[in-house]
Amino acid sequence: MSNDLPYGEIYAPIYEEYTSVQGKIAEVGETVAFLERYCRGGSALELGIGDGRVAVPLSGSGVKVEGIDNSCSMLKLLTKRTDKIKAWEGDISHFRSEQSYNLVYCVYFTFTLLFTREAQIACLRSAAEALDDEGVLVIELGVPGLDPLVGGQQTTKARLVDHENTIVNVAVHDPLNQSLVSTLLWFSGTSVRRLPQRVRYVYHQELDTMAECVGLELIERWGDWGRGEFTERSERHISVYRRSRP
Repeated sequence: MSNDLPYGEIYAPIYEEYTSVQGKIAEVGETVAFLERYCRGGSALELGIGDGRVAVPLSGSGVKVEGIDNSCSMLKLLTKRTDKIKAWEGDISHFRSEQSYNLVYCVYFTFTLLFTREAQIACLRSAAEALDDEGVLVIELGVPGLDPLVGGQQTTKARLVDHENTIVNVAVHDPLNQSLVSTLLWFSGTSVRRLPQRVRYVYHQELDTMAECVGLELIERWGDWGRGEFTERSERHISVYRRSRP
């Protein structure tokens, strides 16, 4: 498949199985509990809603959830799971909503699939405009590794190895644009899947600066959905922003 296809079109046929082996299904309870704190009984908008892995249980807790995704295949998976969530096909970089939300959230490193700094800033601006006066934006991002990569250098890294699966990531690094063009090779039993992907990684300090540019300020940062401390050893962060106060 072409890298020009939306991420969801490539991953939709195997998304539930893939997120399960990556441990994402197991942590849904903590994710929903974290998010519900900011919109209990209110409204939420998910950027990159996918198959509803998070949105469906969040909706089940009494939150009115809506979502955006650029993959028609992912949205079809969502409609098979529930008819209670309004979701539409669109670009999370540039969107407008007729209503304001208590919570806008973007999880599972979806933000990095926006492949330019300009697209990422546009996403933050659109999200800020969709918040109500007391609303918050929650973003989950990985912490970029500090391996001394040079431009054009190819790296190979094992992402997962267990008794049934081996997932290997082969990537080419472009440090000038903070981008990785990669292919995941997923070996499971006798099958091999090839899953292309490209991301623009973001350090948390840069994310804060981009957020400030669109009128958002950081209010919390955690190392995981269980509200563990964010430290120099953290492999990801959960960052919470609100509109800047005058």
